Amino acid sequence: MAKTILTVDDSKTIRDMVAFTLRNAGYGVTEAADGTAGLAEVNRQKFDCIITDLNMPGMDGLALTRAIRGSALNRATPVLLLTTEADPAKKTAGREAGATGWLVKPFNPDKLVETVKKVCP
Repeated sequence: MAKTILTVDDSKTIRDMVAFTLRNAGYGVTEAADGTAGLAEVNRQKFDCIITDLNMPGMDGLALTRAIRGSALNRATPVLLLTTEADPAKKTAGREAGATGWLVKPFNPDKLVETVKKVCP
């Protein structure tokens, strides 16, 4: 059975690119357009990995990551932040929220797949 990945981003283009890349690598992908929709998915099913944008309207990626860490179903699920931010303070905030890793947009498809394989073998 394919591993399942949740991708959360307010940009449909980014969601499409992430989903295309991961589906081609054999993963099942669920998409959510913002943090609130992402949290609803997290509370609905177990994922093998969650990839979220940092800057989104409403619930941002840090708030979503903290909520995921509070969810019994996905508490230990790897969370990768995929963002345009490269500020060390933002990375520290991501780690403190419980993020497993950090990827910078625009992303390299091979690097994305390699990172996902590393955090959810």
